[in-house]
Amino acid sequence: MDSDLFDQDHEMFRASVREFVDDHVVPKMPQWDADRLIGRETWRAAGKHGLLGLAAPKEFGGPGEQDYRYRVVIQQEIARVGASALQSGFSTNDDIAMNYLLRHADADQRERWLPGFVTGEIIGAIAMTEPGAGSDLRGIQATAKRDGRGWVLNGSKTFITSGILCDLVIVFAKTDPSAGSRGFSLFVVEDGTPGFRRGRKLDKVGLHAQDTAEQIFDDVRLGPENLLGEAGAGFSYLMQSLPLERLGIAIAAQSSAEAVFDWTMAYVSRQPEAGQRVGDLQSPGFVLAELKTAIEVCRAYLDRCVRAYNRRELTAVDAAKAKYWATELQGRVIDGGLRLHGDYGYAPEYPFAKALIDARIQRIYGGTNEIMREIIRRDLMASGER
Repeated sequence: MDSDLFDQDHEMFRASVREFVDDHVVPKMPQWDADRLIGRETWRAAGKHGLLGLAAPKEFGGPGEQDYRYRVVIQQEIARVGASALQSGFSTNDDIAMNYLLRHADADQRERWLPGFVTGEIIGAIAMTEPGAGSDLRGIQATAKRDGRGWVLNGSKTFITSGILCDLVIVFAKTDPSAGSRGFSLFVVEDGTPGFRRGRKLDKVGLHAQDTAEQIFDDVRLGPENLLGEAGAGFSYLMQSLPLERLGIAIAAQSSAEAVFDWTMAYVSRQPEAGQRVGDLQSPGFVLAELKTAIEVCRAYLDRCVRAYNRRELTAVDAAKAKYWATELQGRVIDGGLRLHGDYGYAPEYPFAKALIDARIQRIYGGTNEIMREIIRRDLMASGER
């Protein structure tokens, strides 16, 4: 069953995205993995191609496109070639960092930063996680204390996507220890600010081309123009933005699952020199049937979520369901496809091995899937559903 999510305009856009991916992504992926970094020239090329800052208003150089289906097309086309690290960087840039600016930046801040997001001259990041804080952000230790009209920021963050290349980072910090959830604020820290430095570029099991890093903030002095939105509203802003972040992760997972399934079908459909094709055997065929059905069912739910987001009706619970189910499905599809490939699926020169190690983080970042299940459970018990 084909998805009916897209119309002709989206498919025309897809052709343009596919051209960019084939010309600017596929040839460079081996070098990215070797360098553990995606070069800035790719970001600038994406900006010139109109793939960044889609939601940025026209007065800041963007198309002002509020239809999230165009972002889905980008996710799908990047997943088609297995460029998960680029997918993660683009999502962090557009769905998270720029989304905070669109929601909460004032006019001067928008003028200052949004044009760079559109052109690829500014790469954005978000600094939430700390070395000892775990999943509960209320336990963070980074602080921003008032100093006249400004603030002094201290603390350290880790597992920051685009943490090496980023030109600005949105930092979640405690501003009033006595105010509970109203005691957190968001600050924009730009590259070159005194006291701000990068720590290690972190080695990871997967997403090798993604420059995940530590960042340190040592008496970083920030003016009032670096406060994003209202002081004390940071936790509320975070909760408002999580549905889009989790929808983006779900779309990435679904797109990867579909790409992996396509690779699997190409393999099991090959005619061997002797004997039957793998796909003609009953047991492998049953695996294919199960995975294809699960993929189409998940896609139908995600299509509904995308339409709900476009109507500004996507709930935190709906997004949690999407993130939980799609990332679990991604793991199942990769595992099933790898088994059908046999030994070849485990060899690093084949895309399956890369998909396997890149996918595991999907069930962890953006809120672990255990947290997603807890969100769903609480909603069920609050509503009295069984």
